[in-house]
Formats: sequence, C-alpha cells, structure tokens
Amino acid sequence: MTHTVTDLPFRVETRELFIAMTDGVRLAATLWLPVGAGPVPALVELLPYRRRDGTIFRDARNQPYIAGHGYACLRVDIRGAGDSDGLLADEYLPLEQEDACNVIEWAASQPWCSGAVGMWGLSWGGFNGLQAAARRPKGLKAIISMYASDDRYADDVHFMGGSLLTEDPMWSVFMLALNATPPDPAIAGPGWRETWMKRLEANRCWSEVWLAHQSRDEYWRQGSVCEDYGAIDIPVLAVAGWDDSYSNAMFRLLANLPGPRKGLVGPWSHVHPHLGSPGPRIGFLQETIRWWDHWLKGIDNGVMDEPMLRAWINDPKPPRPFYEDHPGSWVAEPCWPPRADRDLVLHLNDGRLHEQPCPGPSLHLRSPATAGRDCGRWGGYGGDAPDMAIDQRREDGTGLCFDTSPLEADLVLLGAPVVELVASSHSTQGTVTARLCAVAPDGTSALLTWGTLNLAFRDGFDTPKPLEPGRPFTVRLAMNEIGTRVPAGHRLRLSLSNQHWPILWPQPGLACLDLTAGVSRLRLPARPDSPLDASLRPLEPAAATAPVACVEERPVRHSRQVMEDVATGEQTIDMLTDFGRYRLSETGLVCDHSARDIFTIRPDDPRSAHLTSAYTIACDLGDAAMGEILIQARVDLSADEAHFHLDWRVHVHEGGTLVHGKSDHVSIPRRGM
Repeated sequence: MTHTVTDLPFRVETRELFIAMTDGVRLAATLWLPVGAGPVPALVELLPYRRRDGTIFRDARNQPYIAGHGYACLRVDIRGAGDSDGLLADEYLPLEQEDACNVIEWAASQPWCSGAVGMWGLSWGGFNGLQAAARRPKGLKAIISMYASDDRYADDVHFMGGSLLTEDPMWSVFMLALNATPPDPAIAGPGWRETWMKRLEANRCWSEVWLAHQSRDEYWRQGSVCEDYGAIDIPVLAVAGWDDSYSNAMFRLLANLPGPRKGLVGPWSHVHPHLGSPGPRIGFLQETIRWWDHWLKGIDNGVMDEPMLRAWINDPKPPRPFYEDHPGSWVAEPCWPPRADRDLVLHLNDGRLHEQPCPGPSLHLRSPATAGRDCGRWGGYGGDAPDMAIDQRREDGTGLCFDTSPLEADLVLLGAPVVELVASSHSTQGTVTARLCAVAPDGTSALLTWGTLNLAFRDGFDTPKPLEPGRPFTVRLAMNEIGTRVPAGHRLRLSLSNQHWPILWPQPGLACLDLTAGVSRLRLPARPDSPLDASLRPLEPAAATAPVACVEERPVRHSRQVMEDVATGEQTIDMLTDFGRYRLSETGLVCDHSARDIFTIRPDDPRSAHLTSAYTIACDLGDAAMGEILIQARVDLSADEAHFHLDWRVHVHEGGTLVHGKSDHVSIPRRGM
C-alpha cells in the first residue's frame, strides 16, 4: 500500500495560470509552490491528458508531495489539450517540443524559481522530456523519463518489429475522443466554446497519418532521440517496468547516452512505481527527490555513487491475466551493457535446445491466424485489467517448440534474449514471432518474454524487401528485455510462430517457413550472482499525498472474453476497459471514460481480421445550462491483400443534443505489411 503523508517540510500553495508562447497561444498550467522556501528549482510535466479532470488523480498524490519538499511543480496542458489554446494535430510534433522549451525557459525566469529546471513524466511526458533535453533549452538541468521510448517507429504503440500493432487504432480512437473534449469554462473563460468548436472542426483520426508511414522514414525519425543520443548532455534517470510495453528503451539509453545516467526497472505496469499494481510498490517519490536534490540543488547525497542500474528480478509464479504483486528481489549492475561472454548460447535442434548443435530434419512453421490469442495485450495497464499472458500451452501448439532439459540449478536472466534464425520461405512475405517460456514440472507454460520481426524488414526498417522463395536467409530477432529467475526443475521453451493475433495485424496470407534443425541459435542473457546486489541501499516505503476527494458514481470494471464459432472457426475477443465514473468533490467535474475493443478473425484466413475500437468520454463541467457532454468515438480497421481500410467517426452530444458529427473512410496501400 501507499502511505498518505500529511506532514511535509513546507506548506504547499496551488495556483492556476497561463503561460504565453511566442506566437501568443496560452498554455494552461497548475503550479504547486512551497510556501516560505524562497526561490526553488522548478519541475515541469507537459501532457495532453487534461489536468483538472484527467491526471488530477495522480497529480494530487505526486505534485504536492514533491512541492512540499522544496520544489515548484508545474503541470502543463500541451497546446490544443485540456484548457490550453491552439490545436493538437499529432504526437510529439516539433511545435510541441518548441513549446516545452519555452515553458522551461519561462519557468527558469520566474521569481519563485532558482533558475534550475527539471522535466519529468510518464509515457507521453517521458517522450517529450527526452525530446526537450535533446534541444538543450536554457535552464533544463536534468530529467526523469518513465515508460517512454527513444525510437518512435521501432518501439512505440504503432509498430513492432516492422509489423502493425493493433494498439495503433486503439490508441488513435482514444485520442479522437480526447481531442473532442472542451476546455473548462471556469479556466478558459468566455472564449471556451469558440476554442472547442475549432478543436472539433480540426479533429481527425491520427491512424490515417500513422498508417501512411509503414517504414522508418523521416516522420518517425523526428522526435526519436536515438537518432542522436549525443544531443542529450544532461543527467537522465530512466524508469521502466517489466509488465509495461516500454521496458526496452531504458537499456538503450543506459548503453548510449554520453552523460550521467541511471536506470531503474521494477515489476510495474504503466503506472507510477508507488501507485497501482503490480507491486511491490516503492518509495518512488523519495527517489525522485534524491535525484533532483543532487542535480538541481547541488546536494552531495551519493546518488551517483550507486550502481548504474537497479533491476527487479521476478521470481517464478503461475501465469495469470493480472497480478497484485510479483515476488522477487533487487539486483545491481555497475554498467550497461554487461560483458557479452555472460550469454548462454543454445542451439535449436529437433525440438530441443542444447549447448551443442545436432543436425536434423527440415522443420516447417505454419501457424493458424488465431495464434497469439493467449499472449495478452501489447502491454499492461495495471490494476485488475486482464492484460497479461495466461498459460501458453495452447500457443505452444500453434508453432515450433524447442525445450531444454529440466534445469539443474536456478538461472537468472537479465537483458534481451536473441534468436539467430536461419530459414527459408515459401512466399515473398512472412513474420516470425519468438516466445520464451518457463515450463513448470506440471506442464504449465509461463511467458517470460517475446519478440517479432516482419521479414520484409530483415535488413532494417527503412525499406521493405520481399523474400525470395526457397532462398535461405539469416535474421537476428531480439526479444523484449527481461529480468527473471527460472528455478531448477523447470525447462526453458523457445516457441516460434508466424502469427501473433490480436497483438499484431496479420500478413495477408498464411506463410510457411522452413528451418533446418541444429543451425539456428538462441542467446540468453544469463546473469551470475554478484556481491554488488547485497550493497544496494534499501528503498523507502511507498508514500504520497492524499488522493483527490471524489464520489464514485460507477466502479471500474475490466473484462476480456474469448468466443469461438465452432461452425466457421471464427474467433472473437471482446475487451471491456471501463475506468468508472467519478465526480470531483471540490469542482464538481466528472471523469467518465470507457473503452471497448472487439477483434474477430478466422484461423484459415488472415484477411478476415477485423478490429472495432470504441471510446466514450462523458464530461460534466459544472454548468447546469450546458448539460453533460458525451463524446463517442469509433475506429474500424480491416484489410485485404493490398490495402488497409480505416473507417472512423466521432459524435459529440451536449445536453442530449448532437452538436458535432464527423466520419471518414480511408484505404491505405500495404507496403511490406
């Protein structure tokens, strides 16, 4: 649990304000100030998620706590979002990055600021913190980037391994709904309706843009700090969670950033490490204050004397769709990456993984289009949402499996397993997905990690290249980073498939690959015991300020149902994500969000794949004359041999009357997808 703190070193004052950009657009912000602390460093968080009836639930727990320890905390709605002026046209645009730099320089110049500024954020706020750091604005001294990525194409919500993630249209429908919300009249003033109407008129489904860029072109390079790690010359604390989608970038940042950097990876999903599930929760806010004290106040507290990486090693547990806690322990790495000679290399023999190659027969891989059903969601969103993988025995039966003998001793893995695959294809297209599982003595198969590669991008993500049927190729397929302990008596299993629905959008045909036993290899990031682990400083218990006062009007509810038509074989996955309905006691504002995603496909025809993604937001801005605002957005995605077909619509009701409706249909050529 998270301890609620009421006794802080400084009393905290809250202000609502606007920050003018160079073009006159005003960004709305909430400022938490420590009373009597004098000029103090400022901490900036810049997001599109609406301060007053969106992130208020976590802001109430985080911002006053940090402010109460001697920092000015500034939470800003980005241009076109929440109560800010302007329009929001896409993610991470150069204009957003310029605004971030302007906000930082504005904060540094304020009389309540010491001139030192830090930037922090989770997900979107982690991305734009890295992007702002690469622009080197005056006053920015250090950042904390949580659950973010350095590579917008290869490691974000849109594409993975060169394949389209279904998370892309699911994300775009959320933004389609969010971009239709109005500013709060109490903050934005009499011009709020004009601002809202401009937003509605400009609003479109962003998947139109994302699907038009199916390879790693200039669109994705913009805002990807991996293009030039050397541009970031300030200290970076990178934070990741094993149950989150963004567990890989932290390791690349540690390996490539030139300046001071630290990494922290725990068992968490897409939530702050001191809030939500899975745990164990830690005193994360205390850790951030140590970081800021050192880099923004010049306090020599030893934070940089500690190991570069603190990582949680998950202990084995039965596979479940969600977890309250992950058992395990902390380990330390003095630098990253570690020595390559730590790797354990195993050969893919005929159904076996062994340290010595054993030539054998040709192995054929052809998975049904429904392979991947039990692998959960692309990433976990915490709480009791059933996002995680369940028992993998069904999945293991849809592809090729290679098992070790039962382990004679515990094996700890920390890093990214890699498959070095030699194969040939029967067609010009194909995808390979690799899953690493731990198989218990009772046969239960628990997913440890996975990775995928669209073989059209086997030579890089810049340009797709068709396969030559029958011609052998060699690829390197890196799985997601992991930290886990596999106990003695368990077996490791590598499972290969060439479908991964509903996480990946399928290729138009059922591809077939041939592998020769004894030729391909698996490299495992084995980690030996280290005396450095015992020297790790104990972490403090999770603590935060009090939750925002509110009344629950509808509880949170999540479900994931799988149905199969035995006559046609059609499979339907129906996911409900209801975030509940809450009325804020102080302002009367209502927070009401829910999503529903329905996936259908037949096992014999990948072209039958269809996704319907719907998102609903209800807003009550406290004006009885206005009435409640209801926003309903929907995105449908399907595909044939040559095109993706995207249909979207958004309807907005005010007080029960339709005030805005928009829809469109777009067909986008498939290029290597």
